Formats: sequence, structure tokens, C-alpha cells
Amino acid sequence: MTLTVETTDLKVQLRLADDWFTVCDLSLLVPGRGVAALLPDGRQVALFRDRADRLYAVGNRDPFTGAAVLSRGLTGTHRGRPFVASPLLKQRFDLLTGECLDDESVRVTAYEVRAL
Repeated sequence: MTLTVETTDLKVQLRLADDWFTVCDLSLLVPGRGVAALLPDGRQVALFRDRADRLYAVGNRDPFTGAAVLSRGLTGTHRGRPFVASPLLKQRFDLLTGECLDDESVRVTAYEVRAL
């Protein structure tokens, strides 16, 4: 059996202010795993593609530790809300809103994301 890498011309883009920023090829995002990317202003974003091909993007910095690790977190759902759990202290962040599901006073930036 031969496995081939998915090839596509689709690009993953994030909305930054009033414009779209191209981050990477969609084929680089493996369903169920995160990828970190550097934004033009020096911040990092964690990109996720779920098994239903939905895309999510949140800030990569864990607000509880300051470490840029959310792209390495585990993804899942809680009461229908997709989340990423920090690999360090395990706090869960809603991938649509950035809200911490374990401490609603804390959040990370959530980005609008698309593939074109």
C-alpha cells in the first residue's frame, strides 16, 4: 500500500484587523493536531483542523504559564464546545471564543479562520 500526502491549493488565512493573512497550506494541518505559526507582529497563533475539516485558531500563549504551547495541546469537545487543553496545566480553551472553560475570567485571542 502506498500513502500519499494530501495536496491542495487551499491556503489557511486568519483575519487580522480588517484584512486576511495567509498562514500556510491547508495540507500542512493534520486533523486532530495543532500547528504554531508566527504572525507579522511577532505573536504566535495555534492552528487546528478537526476531523470534520473545521478550522480553528487561537493565540498560542498559555495565559497561566506564559509558555507558547497551546498548539501542542490535546483537542476535544465539552458540551458541544471544541477546546484545546494546555499541555502544561490542562486548562481548556474554547477554540471558537478563546474563553477558558475552567476559569471564565481568563481567555486567549480567538481568530476568524478560513481556507481559500
